[in-house]
Amino acid sequence: MSANKLIFLNQKGGVGKTTSVVSLGAALAKLGKNVLLIDFDSQGNLTSSVSADNSVPGVYEVVTKQVSAVDACQSTSITNLHVISGNIDLAGLNVELVDEDNRNFFVKEALAPLDSMFDYILGDCPPSLGILTVNSLVWADHVVIPLQCEYLAMEGLNLLMRTIASVRKSLNTNLDILGILFTMYSKRNKLAYEVVEDVTKYFPDKVFKTIIPRNVRLSEAPSHGLPIFAYDANCSGAKAYLSFAEEVIKRVE
Repeated sequence: MSANKLIFLNQKGGVGKTTSVVSLGAALAKLGKNVLLIDFDSQGNLTSSVSADNSVPGVYEVVTKQVSAVDACQSTSITNLHVISGNIDLAGLNVELVDEDNRNFFVKEALAPLDSMFDYILGDCPPSLGILTVNSLVWADHVVIPLQCEYLAMEGLNLLMRTIASVRKSLNTNLDILGILFTMYSKRNKLAYEVVEDVTKYFPDKVFKTIIPRNVRLSEAPSHGLPIFAYDANCSGAKAYLSFAEEVIKRVE
């Protein structure tokens, strides 16, 4: 049985990408799945959101073959939820890999031993389309696109779709867009409603039914180094991510 590998990707920052990876991971773990989170972003926000130790070997050391992926896995405060940390060293990978013949396949190769260990492996990608992001697209089975409910967020959607399509054509024929997840939705905002309507019209079969609301508890949780289910499991944000997890399971399995 091979893990379901999902990456969360959007070249625009601040769209709720890391929050979505951590919250989905914690929700899947809560539903009894064995889950690994991977922090591909040099900012290390996912790492700090689950209070992982970023001084131990992480993604950088795994990809550069200094340590095995299995040895880099850390457990978190949530049962069934594990993490491989990311740190500032990842920023140099784009330069380090640029002259390598096999440069788009380093992540796929390095993470292969984890395939049989987990039900789900979720990757948090940097907000750019560099070599590390292409590597994670080559490795993944599915892409989730978190989209903030505002017009500027929509502008980059076509570029993202084109990038995914070109990776699918030349490097990973199995890559699939699992869906678009609306985040930071405010009922009182007419523009948010219009964005949801427009995107749903263009990509009717790709939009998740679950919409993540703008929620103070969700934005507070990372500063305490806790996934939302360990911080406030009863808030509207936690409930939304639980329903999103159920939808993901249905689409993937």
